[in-house]
Amino acid sequence: MDKTKIKKVVLAYSGGLDTSIIIPWLKENYNNCEVVAVSGNVGQADELEGLEAKALATGASKLYVEDLTEEFVNDYILPTVQAGALYEGYMLGTSFARPIIAKRIVEIALAEGADAICHGCTGKGNDQVRFELAIKAFAPDMPIIAPWREWNIKSREEEIAYAEAHHVPLKINRETNYSKDKNLWHLSHEGLDLEDAGNEPQYEKPGFLEMGVSPLEAPDHPTYVTLEFEKGVPVAMDGKKMSAKEIILALNKVGGENGIGLLDIVENRLVGMKCRGVYETPGGSILYFAHAYLETLCLDKMTMHEKQKLAVTFAELVYNGQWFTPLREALTAFVDKTQEHVTGKVKLKLYKGNIIKAGAWSPYSLYSEEIATFGEDHVYNQADATGFINLYGLPIKVQAQVKARNAGK
Repeated sequence: MDKTKIKKVVLAYSGGLDTSIIIPWLKENYNNCEVVAVSGNVGQADELEGLEAKALATGASKLYVEDLTEEFVNDYILPTVQAGALYEGYMLGTSFARPIIAKRIVEIALAEGADAICHGCTGKGNDQVRFELAIKAFAPDMPIIAPWREWNIKSREEEIAYAEAHHVPLKINRETNYSKDKNLWHLSHEGLDLEDAGNEPQYEKPGFLEMGVSPLEAPDHPTYVTLEFEKGVPVAMDGKKMSAKEIILALNKVGGENGIGLLDIVENRLVGMKCRGVYETPGGSILYFAHAYLETLCLDKMTMHEKQKLAVTFAELVYNGQWFTPLREALTAFVDKTQEHVTGKVKLKLYKGNIIKAGAWSPYSLYSEEIATFGEDHVYNQADATGFINLYGLPIKVQAQVKARNAGK
């Protein structure tokens, strides 16, 4: 990349440690280029407060704050939930937030006539791949600047020192310097004591959890929640019609209060290493559970089993930054078809970190109490099972006969 040709850079800006120091670093190392900061609002709430003043004070020419929350929920979160996609148990909170942010950044970069796009992802993480694959999908020839792959800074401690030397205001300190990612779906925690897989997360330590409480501190009585779905989309909570975004936010509150949605995993990163992270996903955990519960009524056996297989592939595509690919689009089309009759109501009991089934109903339910009953019925002839087993077991019987015949020779 010819640095002399870089006059204007659009920066993916969160206001966190990495992107805060990137603004002065870009101006120092790219000929005092103009830096246009872009922050995609995917529900990080208070993290957006004072962002414009901070960006301008550290050298940006302007800041775009783009509200992407509705699109994030409807076009990224819901298709992933409907797919039942989990990556090693992880609900993909960071993974599916990156493509929507990157897509908007590209749109702004093209409108601004930018010479390059810059991001603050480290060379060890997955996010660099997610951002850059999305950029390539919409601006294949756009130069990309990744400071972590260029500068001499080696640690978050050195980042803090750089920020202090350049008078960049930070909301963190050296003692609480967890690496975090927050949006309306989840909050992730990495680093510090969590880097030792032998350390128990400090769930009861004040300030560690932000979206809820430890199950130990949850109420001593259960909370009931009822969710209604239409074609796999949540449309109401406790009888009140709401948008999917409003439902997720409401579930975050009630789930957090009951200690729901804590996940501590050592996951396999795309770049090859294992990484330990703690995730808070209170509303998402409830939504995944409720949707899967309803599907047990509405999906036939073969469709459900095939969908479960493809959910692994879907999750890998999202985790690996391949949202804007033909395969992900094809899988979403398959999932959409499976959701045509996933309509009904689910009742759940939340208690100290647990989600407990409390009933499910659907006009498209394939479950028949009359057929499944252990009591007397008049719709199922148990004698029919004899012929079924004889036919189903015929290959096994023939194999055994052939084996016995050859053994006697």
